Amino acid sequence: AFLWHPMYPIRRERFEALVGYSRLPHAVAVSRELEWYANDGGWLLATILVDYEDEFAAIILGRDSDWRFRCIESLAPYQTLEDARKSMHAKSRDLIAEGRMTYPQGDERGKKRDLFKPIYAQYKLNPNFEFVRTSKGYSSAKEIIAEAMHHYIDIDGNFIEQFQTTGFDSRLWELYLFAYLTEEFLLIDRTHNAPDFIVSNGDQTVAIEAVTVQPSKNIDMEEIDPIALTPEKIQDLQRHYMPIKFGSPLYSKLQKKYWELKQVVDIPLIFAIADFHAKQSMLWSSTALQNYLYGTRHEFQFDEDGQLVISPIKIDFHEHNGKKIPSGFFFTENAEHISAVMFSSTGTISKFIRMGKLAGFGDSTVKVLYGGNCYKHDPNAALPDQFFFEIDENYEETWGEGISIFHNPRALQPLSRDVFPSVAHHYMQEDGQIVSYLPEFHPYNGLTTMLLVTDDPDHPNTVASS
Repeated sequence: AFLWHPMYPIRRERFEALVGYSRLPHAVAVSRELEWYANDGGWLLATILVDYEDEFAAIILGRDSDWRFRCIESLAPYQTLEDARKSMHAKSRDLIAEGRMTYPQGDERGKKRDLFKPIYAQYKLNPNFEFVRTSKGYSSAKEIIAEAMHHYIDIDGNFIEQFQTTGFDSRLWELYLFAYLTEEFLLIDRTHNAPDFIVSNGDQTVAIEAVTVQPSKNIDMEEIDPIALTPEKIQDLQRHYMPIKFGSPLYSKLQKKYWELKQVVDIPLIFAIADFHAKQSMLWSSTALQNYLYGTRHEFQFDEDGQLVISPIKIDFHEHNGKKIPSGFFFTENAEHISAVMFSSTGTISKFIRMGKLAGFGDSTVKVLYGGNCYKHDPNAALPDQFFFEIDENYEETWGEGISIFHNPRALQPLSRDVFPSVAHHYMQEDGQIVSYLPEFHPYNGLTTMLLVTDDPDHPNTVASS
């Protein structure tokens, strides 16, 4: 007799976006997921696994009362992949026949929240929030953010309020870090008011405080207009203006002395910073952060044999519009308590657009393109490589792509690279040279463009770019 199979295969990226936050990190140490499934309504998911004794299992997941996907059936062991599949389909038929949409598990917080339902009048809403909430081009970001929010613990109790109004960028950066830390299979502790995250890989526990560079109230907007910026102007801004912009929030965080908190004592402390101070400033500001942290800039030239020679040059201070600060954040008083500074130029709404599109979220008529500059794995390269992708079934991206961790040479609690194995790590040597360990693909910056595909696919309309 013909048996109806209620579950159909889905991409791993979609399963991760829906279930990744529920998975216990140690699960990857005892088994490997092979296939991923969903029912027609998308409210029932499943995965087929194999453990390291070559036995197969099937896990079926449904939404709990907080709308998080949780395990509701564990079927094991099976000697073949096909047996695990058959069992999964049979049990799924039974569950679907019950007609239930949620599966309460008794430990819910009772806080199912709609992040995109405005709680204020429209004139109070952040324009960027409104773009994400209403624009077809941002629909993939909206949907993947909504899924992450089901799992995010709002310690302060004002996440939604700030996300919708005055703190959109800061709260988006926190959600981005949450997604990345989950991707690294870290245990995440969100039970403390500060710092934002305590994470562990089993060998080392690390504290992370999120910080953002915000616009100044009295800034001359012409000097950071992305259209008007010339290479010479960017170089000037990188030498003085941007180090001051990075320095202000980092110094403010330093004064809070997080290392004195009971939960931070004797563990590495990281400041995770992102630049939201001006439109598209992430495209050019990252060099300034490294220079400011280490108090050193690097010039290059080619010797007689055509070999690239990099010379470190010490920086004493940064001065702009009458404001002057010393360079070298890692060498300031109390900075030895900061083990590293984490940075990404790609941790913006554009990352959520791409990752959402990759996971099958959003309006299907929107095409997403991504291009920019990336590290060139050539010891003689003075310039980066360029890349360009369309986000389709052949595209791959991780939350960690684009993250750099700058290690403090004076750190009292040195950070192990093993905690964050997928991202770039940078160290300063005694001679001032920077030694970097980078993944195969490491983007420095990029632009994401959303195109609305019309009846004429050769002439789509641009929805937005970010």
